[in-house]
Amino acid sequence: MNKTIATLLVALLGSLPLSCALAVEPLKIGYVNTQRLFRDAPAAVRAAKKIEQEFSKRDQDLQRLAKQVQGLQETLEKGGLTMAEADRRAKEKDLAELSREFQRKQREFREDLNLRQNEENAAIIEKANKAIKQLADSEKYDLIVQDVVWVSPRLDITDKVVKALSDSKDAK
Repeated sequence: MNKTIATLLVALLGSLPLSCALAVEPLKIGYVNTQRLFRDAPAAVRAAKKIEQEFSKRDQDLQRLAKQVQGLQETLEKGGLTMAEADRRAKEKDLAELSREFQRKQREFREDLNLRQNEENAAIIEKANKAIKQLADSEKYDLIVQDVVWVSPRLDITDKVVKALSDSKDAK
């Protein structure tokens, strides 16, 4: 028992110089909010506008198709009982085909949109990581973290990263 206590005391005394050295030079930590980067960085704003332009025509086509489906459905609901059996069946068949086409196009649209957003986000993250690395080197950070549960606002360096992305030649 005494031998164990003596070993612990020696280990404790041996770690004192290390703790004193850490007290002299504090650890410099920073935090980057990636959601704010995707929202505020100039490259992210440009990417969002670019994607919106790329997909606006397809979105309008989908909205037009949705209105056609809705109009055909309303026609069937209002006049379905008074229509001839053959006309009603033809309209129901048209509605089913149009609904399937709408769902297929909507699914393809979402998949393509997600793919493009992921491509643009990957490029933004790559640029941000370079800016973060440069900031860490220039301002002597020991640790910079992203995506944490909670962080003190005084550690948040997101504004510096957004500014670095705005100033960088890669951002243009």
